[in-house]
Amino acid sequence: MRKSAGGDRLSFIRPMEPELVEQPPAGVGWSHEVKFDGYRTQVIKDAEGIRLFTKSGIDWTAKYKPLAAEAQGIEAASFIIEGETIVINEAGLSDFHALRSAITRRPQDLYLVAFDLLHLNGHDLRDMTLKDRREVLQALIPAGGRIQFSEALPGTGDAVYHLACEANLEGIVSKRLDSVYRSGSTMQWRKVQCYVEKEMDIIGVQREAGKPAMVLMADKGHYMGGAFVTFKADKRQALWDRVQGKTGAPPPKGLAREKAEWLRPGLVGRVKFLKGEDKLRHASLKDFWEEK
Repeated sequence: MRKSAGGDRLSFIRPMEPELVEQPPAGVGWSHEVKFDGYRTQVIKDAEGIRLFTKSGIDWTAKYKPLAAEAQGIEAASFIIEGETIVINEAGLSDFHALRSAITRRPQDLYLVAFDLLHLNGHDLRDMTLKDRREVLQALIPAGGRIQFSEALPGTGDAVYHLACEANLEGIVSKRLDSVYRSGSTMQWRKVQCYVEKEMDIIGVQREAGKPAMVLMADKGHYMGGAFVTFKADKRQALWDRVQGKTGAPPPKGLAREKAEWLRPGLVGRVKFLKGEDKLRHASLKDFWEEK
């Protein structure tokens, strides 16, 4: 990437991505941030103006026009800022399900939560430590706008993770304060997601060649979506044996287009899924039984 104070065109940088782990890291030397539920976004300003890119490098400037206009107000000749595009629900939480419709219908409702700075005024900052990059970024972002700085949360990783899950957040991202920026997955950054387990009715199954098997779940009559079946062979076969005895039910209202085998009532499952969601997301079936 060429160094320039804004005269040259800057290129999209493949993102640095946290590894998914079960527990937050212990000890000092880590920064812990909220894991916002949105779309990873890279904002570039150079001599050609503002451009916003998706995680895979697709130019979405036209979709993010209000954010592009706000980025013009950041006082720098050139920069590359990393962040997450989100929309906020009534509870004040980032809402992934509402994000797509907001992009197409209400782009003025979008926010960008900025968490890293890769380039500024002709200087490539990727060899600086995360702590130093974020200090410069925080000073760069104006307060009170729709582009906001992602504040680190005080406390140990365990404490921050517990509070995040209690607040129905998606999880946290923990980053080594001394980490430099390198594209691709890394254990220098780690994400821990908040999950919840709940009993629901198994109302259908989806089994297609070449695709993971899923059970379709309902909670008190409301369709919740699908959960992956990850059992070992013997338990998986026991599930299919139970399913076989209940197939033949008509599709529930509104679900006729789903390619599924619909089941008569009586089969119940315990599902693990991402916390703070109205529908199942990142869900897996943990157990099942016949309702007594």
